Amino acid sequence: MIRIALTKGRIEKKAIELLTEAGYDCSELEDKGRKLVFKLKNADIEVVLAKAADVITYIEHGVCDAGIVGEDTIMEHGKWFHEILDLGFGKCKFALAGIKGMNFYEGYSHKVIASKYPKVTKNFFNQKGIDVEIVKIEGSVELAPILNLADAIVDIVETGSTLRENGLEVYEDVAYISTRLIVNTASIKLKKAEIDDLVKRLSAVISKDENDA
Repeated sequence: MIRIALTKGRIEKKAIELLTEAGYDCSELEDKGRKLVFKLKNADIEVVLAKAADVITYIEHGVCDAGIVGEDTIMEHGKWFHEILDLGFGKCKFALAGIKGMNFYEGYSHKVIASKYPKVTKNFFNQKGIDVEIVKIEGSVELAPILNLADAIVDIVETGSTLRENGLEVYEDVAYISTRLIVNTASIKLKKAEIDDLVKRLSAVISKDENDA
């Protein structure tokens, strides 16, 4: 048996569609109630629903063999596992954004950046050789430049509508991201046949969808 940790929410919905198209019976996941662990009816696979950061934890500690999680979480929470497959959905980007019409790189050298993703933010500015102060925000990070808490933000941007509605704009793209299949380091060896079969079936669906697009 292999155990898959699946990120709850928007990724969960798309992942269930992908697994179903790959031939797995995910009917219990479609009417799950408050359950968190499910056995697929037509495969020796157990699915665990978890928050994104916890998916990483379960994979790294070996209690789950594979995980479906956004690349944003991978970039922020470490990478002690194998990143196997780009699943082709959940596409968006990290972006540096702030008050519309401002030139971020002009003026005084000390910059304050607000973000839910301090590691991603730090790595981005380290690559530029720019030292910044990072303020971690858990809620609506767009408030930080509006309230003069920060000069800019680093956040996930999909359509950009939230930025526009709050008088903000993208200054620079940081990284493009999507949803990934990750696998525990030991599981990729000990359960090679099962993991290979999962990857093969998901890859076939992804290739078909790309060809149909």
